[in-house]
Amino acid sequence: MSTLKDPVGPKDRSVYVRRRLIVLLCLLAVIVAIVLIILRPGSHSNMANPDTVEVPKDIAGSTATTDSEETDDGSDVPECSAGQFTVTPATDKGDYAAGENPKLSLSVENTGDEACSADLGSANLTFVVASGDDEVWRSGDCQKNAEHLAVILEPKKPLKTDAITWDRTRSSPETCDITRDAVAAGGASYHLRTTAAGVQGTGTAQFLLY
Repeated sequence: MSTLKDPVGPKDRSVYVRRRLIVLLCLLAVIVAIVLIILRPGSHSNMANPDTVEVPKDIAGSTATTDSEETDDGSDVPECSAGQFTVTPATDKGDYAAGENPKLSLSVENTGDEACSADLGSANLTFVVASGDDEVWRSGDCQKNAEHLAVILEPKKPLKTDAITWDRTRSSPETCDITRDAVAAGGASYHLRTTAAGVQGTGTAQFLLY
């Protein structure tokens, strides 16, 4: 019996060695192709944060799913009803010195007894800064690439958005590409209102600008 180490036959020994090397290379190529088909590199992509203007990119401490609203054990998670969770606006401080920009956020809490799912993507979060009846700034005025994100809310576990910074200017859809006018300061009072997944925030967060 001939082998790769000591091939025998009517032809030169190097001919048989080359033939066996070609066979081995072909087998190796087939194995590599099978492995690549199984692993399918590049078929999985990481969820990118939404590219937005003045809108939170994430919900701190949340459990999010984009493909299906299921818990870890595979059971379906129902959609939160309007009265099943609360939304609370917040600012990092109560007053801001001249040149200091407020940081705005909101928290969401499931007040029910069972987990539920709510769309808390940037498309469903709204921040409004008002002075009296005058809405001076809205997060949606110049928002870009708004996205939807299903978030599972566990009972009695509040989730808080990443803070966004308001630059103390007056916004409108017509001012996205121009320099905006600064709002009044010198001790002027403002209120932050928020909405998440169609639920209006409880009360407002008041703050002063100096």
